[in-house]
Amino acid sequence: MIHRKAWLATAVTVALAFGLAAGPALAQNEQFVPRLVYRTGPYAPNGIPFANGYGDYLDMINARDGGVGGVKIVYEECETGYDNDKGVECYERLKHKGPTGAGWVDPLSTGITYALIERATADHIPVVSMGYGRADASYGAVFPYVFTLPATYWAQADAFIKYVAQQEGGFAKLKGKKIALVYHDSAYGKEPIATLEKLSQKYGYTFLKYPVSPPGIDQTATWLEIRQQRPNWVFMWGWGVMNSTAIKDAASVGYPMDHFIGVWWSGSEPDVVPAGAAAKGYKSGTFHGAGQNYPVIHDILKYVYDKGKGHGTRDKVGEVLYNRGVVNAIYDTEALRTAQAKYGAKPLKGEQIQWGFEHLNITTARIAALGAEGLVVPIHLSCANHEGQGNVRIQQWDGKHWHFVSDWIQPDRDMLDAMYKESALAYAKEKGITPRNCAQVSQAQ
Repeated sequence: MIHRKAWLATAVTVALAFGLAAGPALAQNEQFVPRLVYRTGPYAPNGIPFANGYGDYLDMINARDGGVGGVKIVYEECETGYDNDKGVECYERLKHKGPTGAGWVDPLSTGITYALIERATADHIPVVSMGYGRADASYGAVFPYVFTLPATYWAQADAFIKYVAQQEGGFAKLKGKKIALVYHDSAYGKEPIATLEKLSQKYGYTFLKYPVSPPGIDQTATWLEIRQQRPNWVFMWGWGVMNSTAIKDAASVGYPMDHFIGVWWSGSEPDVVPAGAAAKGYKSGTFHGAGQNYPVIHDILKYVYDKGKGHGTRDKVGEVLYNRGVVNAIYDTEALRTAQAKYGAKPLKGEQIQWGFEHLNITTARIAALGAEGLVVPIHLSCANHEGQGNVRIQQWDGKHWHFVSDWIQPDRDMLDAMYKESALAYAKEKGITPRNCAQVSQAQ
């Protein structure tokens, strides 16, 4: 009996050492994803719904499909408070978790994205800065591990000018007009400035800039100056409480809401509801649909909320930022699925999922299969193009709901691609980076 016990103990020890015991074996079939979130602080009203939508989609995929390719998605949230240093701390603490380490990271902050680019590139972990971050990271030859899909701030700025031109009766009508930018005084808020300045030289409008110190709860002086300057259109690059404060202050000085357009991070329910009736008519950019009327959202309700689970409350499902979290999760998991087609249905390393992002091709047929028709548009990435087409739409708040008030606007790809390349190559020179030859990369693959 003593010898039998000794043999069993030895067998268990060996099994544990080689990962053969039941617990570790299950863990080996999990894909770990770090979740950098901010559910506290001045940006929490916007950070919470996004984090909820992302987490609920992963929970739905696990419950309905058993994960992606049979691989369960496991994630851990880390609170950043939208603080760059905390974002880096979260990344460093979580990047080695799981059997293969972090598959990718979504910083959910332009500042944190800037702080992580060099680190994550060295670690071979994709940085997915969906609709934020460095616009020039769209140039994949210099930024192999950064993805800016489905559109950048530069693309959105160009789309805004195209929309204004449509409303004014053509680009020629922009000459002599005043277009203002109220922006979060940070790397994020400054992103569209170069594009808007370039376009002001091209079309002859006067470009006015109004920086707002974070978090942006005091903008009285800014809007008094706007009332004095009387710009024809005002764009806003805001976030968190800055957005609702700006809408209230704009209304207080009598600025017409239908000529006030916010970036897609300034166009959600937490931005307009606090302003009440004053927000009616306000517009914003977007790259996806709102509401619950999509099969994929119905599946989240069925497999998550009907089971008494969910990160938030049922009534918040379908809000703009909730759906944006879902869209982000779709892009990430579809990149994983793409990578699995090459490397196998198993937990993958970041460098393998990077290949999945560079070969991501979400077609109309695939969107239908995902139950996301009307929620997202097709997107196709490559070594050279980490953004996609950059299409933008304008939505408007009617007092209760967001509605599209424009078709999809295609920005000037030639201009943007040239800007991305010039800026990215300057970054490469500064950092001593040798750009990849994407033609050779494509041939090799």
